[in-house]
Amino acid sequence: MKKETNLTGGISEPEKVDTFMSALDYPLADVAQYLRTFILSIDKQIGEGIYWNAPVFFFTGRMNPFNPKDYKRYIVGFNLFQKDCLRLVFLRGASANDTSGLLTGDYKDGRRLASFKSIEDVKSKEKDLKKVIKSLLKIIDE
Repeated sequence: MKKETNLTGGISEPEKVDTFMSALDYPLADVAQYLRTFILSIDKQIGEGIYWNAPVFFFTGRMNPFNPKDYKRYIVGFNLFQKDCLRLVFLRGASANDTSGLLTGDYKDGRRLASFKSIEDVKSKEKDLKKVIKSLLKIIDE
């Protein structure tokens, strides 16, 4: 039997994210840590790993077979390129039930973004962020 990669198998790797976060030289590292804790607290089936040089959060539960290049398991990942805001990239964000306006962008591949400038900014948007992530979890296997 072919061994699955951690992401296609849904195996969380918190120790890799711990290592990444402890070495992170980023002006909004406190925001990143706060978001990490918050996202993981939303559902016990959310796992984490390092992909594309940043923390990524994904569904760890059982799924029907799918092409790994469809990235169905992904929920959201950090984009740490901007120094004045931390962006979350929702690969299937266009499918989220977001009536709040939290998610921005209209990318053809279905991605949507959310940006945060401080922990206070995150706290003011937590309810909407949680709703978006829960709506994506509901459709994870579609």
